[in-house]
Amino acid sequence: MKYYPVNLNINKRRCLVVGGGKVATRKVKTLLACGAKVTVVSPEVCAAIGDMAASGRITLVRRGYVSSDLKGCFMVIGATSDMPLNRQISADAEKQNMLCNIADVPEVCNFILPAVIRRGDLIIAVSTSGKSPAFAKNLRQDLETAFGDEYARFLDLMGAIRKRLLCEKHDPEEHKDLFERLIDQGLLALVRENRKSDIDRLLYDVLGDGYTCESLMESVPVDTDSSGSGAAGPIHDAGD
Repeated sequence: MKYYPVNLNINKRRCLVVGGGKVATRKVKTLLACGAKVTVVSPEVCAAIGDMAASGRITLVRRGYVSSDLKGCFMVIGATSDMPLNRQISADAEKQNMLCNIADVPEVCNFILPAVIRRGDLIIAVSTSGKSPAFAKNLRQDLETAFGDEYARFLDLMGAIRKRLLCEKHDPEEHKDLFERLIDQGLLALVRENRKSDIDRLLYDVLGDGYTCESLMESVPVDTDSSGSGAAGPIHDAGD
């Protein structure tokens, strides 16, 4: 099987999760983190899903799955231990040309979920095309040590620079050279070491007057996500 890699926007889209256990809980949390409107259908649910329903974060339907549950949904994830039920969910979704993932059963999915490393807006996905999820997890753990939270801060800074340049009506063709110079001259390393004064010096050398770390980062929204995704924080000056 050759999969087509894609990053999917599910913000405010209705997504259904069938199942109420630990696997379903993981799927629900990931969907919520991406802004989906989640409905869980299951006669029994674990405490975590019950708590999310009680707080209004998800809609919970305490009964068995029926085909009409798919109506109006963008995506369905089957996370039950009942294989005939999982196959029924897959068949129903196929009839409606709907995105469908059945946990740990890639042969009845039209998409599979990779192991993911998140550092703010940096997303690194690792997939073995369903052949070895355990190895994908192992690779993810290796990558987590190689890519720290500085990548989130770095991308926030680069995004703020790009936004400022576009507002100033720079020729977009000029941006590539400017960004390559910032990268080649070690901006990421400076962010990693929190060398604010050196960051400002590099920004001035490449972009000119008015580009400072402080002024640029003021335009970056504060990410209050506490899920361990590596959300960006402020860049502080650690001194020379």
